[in-house]
Amino acid sequence: MQYMHNVLDLTKIPNDTGVAIEYRIPQSSKRIDFILTGKDQYQRDMAIIVELKQWSKVSRTEKDAVVRTYLQRGQCEVEHPSYQAWTYSALLYDFNETVRKEKIQLRSCAYLHNCVSNDVINHSFYNEHTSRAPSFLKQDTRKLSDFIRSFIKYGDADKIMYRIENGKISPSKNLADQLVSLLNGSREFLMIDDQKVVYETVLFLAKQSEENSKHVLIVNGGPGTGKSVIAVNLLVELTRRKMVVQYVTKNAAPRAVYESKLTGSFKKSHISNMFKSSGAYTSCDENVFDVLVVDEAHRLNEKSGFFQNQGENQIQEIIQASKFSVFFIDEKQQVTFKDIGDREEIVSRANRLGVKVQEMELTSQFRCNGSDGYLAWVDNALQIEETPVDSLESFNYDFRVLDSPNDLRDLIYRKNQYNNKARIVAGYCWDWITKKNSGPGQYDIKIDEHNFMMKWNLADDGNLWILKPESVSEAGCIHTCQGLELDYIGVIIGPDLICRDGKLITVPEKRARTDASLKGYKKLLKENPELAARRAERIIKNTYRTLLTRGQKGCYVFCTDPETNEYFKSLLPQGKAVFHEPAEAVWGNKAAEDSPSWGKYPGLPLKVAAKSDVIPFVNAVPVFDFSNSFPPVELTAADESYDWVWLPEYITCGPDFFVVRMVGESMNKRIADGAWCLFKKTMAEKCAGEIVLAYHPDIYNTDGSGCYAIRRYWPDESVLREQRKVLLQPETRTPGYADIEIAGDSIGRLEILGEFVLSF
Repeated sequence: MQYMHNVLDLTKIPNDTGVAIEYRIPQSSKRIDFILTGKDQYQRDMAIIVELKQWSKVSRTEKDAVVRTYLQRGQCEVEHPSYQAWTYSALLYDFNETVRKEKIQLRSCAYLHNCVSNDVINHSFYNEHTSRAPSFLKQDTRKLSDFIRSFIKYGDADKIMYRIENGKISPSKNLADQLVSLLNGSREFLMIDDQKVVYETVLFLAKQSEENSKHVLIVNGGPGTGKSVIAVNLLVELTRRKMVVQYVTKNAAPRAVYESKLTGSFKKSHISNMFKSSGAYTSCDENVFDVLVVDEAHRLNEKSGFFQNQGENQIQEIIQASKFSVFFIDEKQQVTFKDIGDREEIVSRANRLGVKVQEMELTSQFRCNGSDGYLAWVDNALQIEETPVDSLESFNYDFRVLDSPNDLRDLIYRKNQYNNKARIVAGYCWDWITKKNSGPGQYDIKIDEHNFMMKWNLADDGNLWILKPESVSEAGCIHTCQGLELDYIGVIIGPDLICRDGKLITVPEKRARTDASLKGYKKLLKENPELAARRAERIIKNTYRTLLTRGQKGCYVFCTDPETNEYFKSLLPQGKAVFHEPAEAVWGNKAAEDSPSWGKYPGLPLKVAAKSDVIPFVNAVPVFDFSNSFPPVELTAADESYDWVWLPEYITCGPDFFVVRMVGESMNKRIADGAWCLFKKTMAEKCAGEIVLAYHPDIYNTDGSGCYAIRRYWPDESVLREQRKVLLQPETRTPGYADIEIAGDSIGRLEILGEFVLSF
């Protein structure tokens, strides 16, 4: 703080410059040391990111954006501070819609206030990164001061930092969704901090490895630390470097999802050559591959094949088949008796084969809203290990305990309406009855006291359950979600995990007969009861730990055992122990069909609220249909002529929002006929190029919307000055729709009632 005080005092920046210290980047565990906000000489909004380092000595490496310095744990390889500063800037830009939409300019730099030598930090080897974010040393106080002053001439009178802090957060990128773009060479994910060091280390060792000088790298990392993202990026980059490389995983679900995402963009033979099962190397010649990148390596088995009778040892076979093997592991995600992929076994096999072993750690968190603390809380809550994190009070993560599985299901249904990224999973405590008989009225999971019934997912969608929109009505298990991620996860904790007097007890006998995860347990129980109980406890708790960490934004829990449900409630912050969904907030087609308003608003997927329960623009917004009513120019809470609807939880109500139905096919590339749309009232001059709801007395649509039109709005006078007209453009696959042209004095009678937000 003293060093930055000296810089700012010297800079003489305006007194009303904004300052943020230790600002947490949304949906990550990363924090920006310093942000300064204000305006430049052109009155543009500016935010300067400053990464501070206490290092006094730094040495070069042969890896891109990686240097070596002394930290508390000794000499370490870490990312170059300039690279760190500009990637933090890029993350802030990616995650914060306010920064993008309001065109807040970001600049970044690093300040090593104890370092004197310029030989390494500003060496030409790191030019790519220092050109994006300069690094200033101890003697560069004046230069840093000038750098800040060159971008901040005026203070933060427009509350730039406040707008950033309260800006809408973009969803984190999902690996599966970005796969095609990644394999086509786009950089969809920035490697940050320890991710970058691991990534560059793999590239370095891949280049060094030969048949007589092989390497194994073990990378430890918990859920959401980027193991799969790094693995796929390595597959792309190593292939680009003309190396023979494959991505290996024991889990079938990620491979099926990846193949589905790539179908149509790549040949099937190409896909199958990129992504392989861990059992594919039982009869492989030695050193056929330059690199094998093994994701979810904790799930590796000793034997391969359906009957576990092929090969000798999957770890050994992978090491033998490649000059360099990378194993990404999280031992706390071993979920069957057959899982052997732990550090000790990999090191042992490598040593027997005379292969050099190196180990690294990943800690940067990008799941569970970027909260390392949530993962520690889960370990504490499941009594896997005692951690200092025993409360969720300070985490911006949506964790709830529900009183019934029906509430859990309804909540997941609502969350899934937005982008098909919410699912229910359960402990494997119910037999898979519908595998052989999936007819009407057949269910696997039955919780009689709540009149709850659900099928396991595997019957129709198989390992693509996580993608198919209709599969939200079916429950997944550990085998179909491990290695993948969602926005929201609903977890049913079955009778294999119960709480008695504050202690969690595992009950292996309550696992389903059709679950092979504990195969071998009964035999071991006879031979060594203590070891059998210990291993079964680890598998069951690891299973729920994995399920509870699949959601990026939220996790909802219901326990079949009442005392266990009360135990999890007791761990929540006061006032959040019990979550009751408001009765009128239930939405979705079924809820709408049951509503008396269904006939008035056909197909409306939002529940119309009783007038007595409405707090206008706080918990509900007005709804309109061209056949019954229309949105007035001014929306007022006092107007009794229109109805109100509850919005989904992911949308914050506001005084400018309203819902209206799309009529016709004029926008069917973006909005289907009959879809209900959320609009936000705004000033016409802010809507150039946006989809709007427009009114003009001289236009008339025969599709039923009369003088109203939902179209793309082009009023840009710089483009249309000579024509002196405004265009309302359709975006449709249906012939017969032309631009609506409004010209001359008629433009003054055009009303832009709202800007399109989304459709339901």
